[in-house]
Amino acid sequence: MSLVLILTLEEFMAVLPLLYFPDPKLNTVAKPVQAVDARIKQLIVDMLDTMYDAKGIGLAATQVNVHEQLIVIDVSEDRDQALVLINPQTVWTSSETHLNEEGCLSVPGIYDGVQRFDAIKVVALDGEGKSRTVEADKLLAVCIQHEMDHLMGKVFVEYLSPLKRNRIKKKMIKAQREDAR
Repeated sequence: MSLVLILTLEEFMAVLPLLYFPDPKLNTVAKPVQAVDARIKQLIVDMLDTMYDAKGIGLAATQVNVHEQLIVIDVSEDRDQALVLINPQTVWTSSETHLNEEGCLSVPGIYDGVQRFDAIKVVALDGEGKSRTVEADKLLAVCIQHEMDHLMGKVFVEYLSPLKRNRIKKKMIKAQREDAR
């Protein structure tokens, strides 16, 4: 007698631990993904699960301590339009910029204004390893730029004044100490 085991996708999903500012690992520059293999596909599933669990709209692999160029995003209202960008490269930006209120899963509870391009065009691989071009504006453009910054080792608070950044750093360290108790 043989036993057939059927597992659903949810059983393979995992919520990954996030890195929190000012963890120096967040400043690591991510390396290109070499192959869209089973490991990367599982990482995509786990990152999406992590992002949805944390009520985020974007997540870079850097934020889960994987320093490869992989981003997942879902700005849809129903949270059912996931976008995967592997090795993204910006090929065009609008001349117009806008100050946008941003937050970050690695800096919970902190929101501030960051100047971003109004529209961008990026070329990347999707979750199947196929090349694609994404033209984005509004929230999606902001999210892509924010997550691509993570791949370059930059957290949004680094755009803020040193005074604001230091206040946020102290607040985050205090919160992390209290959580550790």
